Amino acid sequence: MKIGICCDHAGYQLKETLKRVLAERPDVEEIIDFGTNSEASCDYPDFAHPCAAALESGEVWPAIGICGSGNGIAMTLNKHRNVRAAICWNTELAQLARQHNDANCLVLSARFITTETALAVTEAFLATPFEGGRHERRVEKINLPA
Repeated sequence: MKIGICCDHAGYQLKETLKRVLAERPDVEEIIDFGTNSEASCDYPDFAHPCAAALESGEVWPAIGICGSGNGIAMTLNKHRNVRAAICWNTELAQLARQHNDANCLVLSARFITTETALAVTEAFLATPFEGGRHERRVEKINLPA
């Protein structure tokens, strides 16, 4: 899998940790980092939009977005058609986001969860398949008509 990852200044340290850990997984072919590349103050949309575009085009799957609360970057990512970014702060939410919502982008709130929790949430997200079935029709209704 090719994972896209993006963050703002608040998420930079967590992003770097996730990249190191994810790079060790045998199923991760590549991690494409859309930035930011430091803790200098920046604007999350500058990094979320390119990451979401890569997810939309199929260049990456899945994607991970990180900012201080998770809200701003999630709002930006979810402006893109077929991007389903879910803010998750525990493993159960990550599993449900995948199982029921076919989330293709995990969003983490760097200022509100520990690194250990973020790693566990990421693992749960990556390990959980979409259930389909009754959830399929709901997911198909998420996008507004083109």
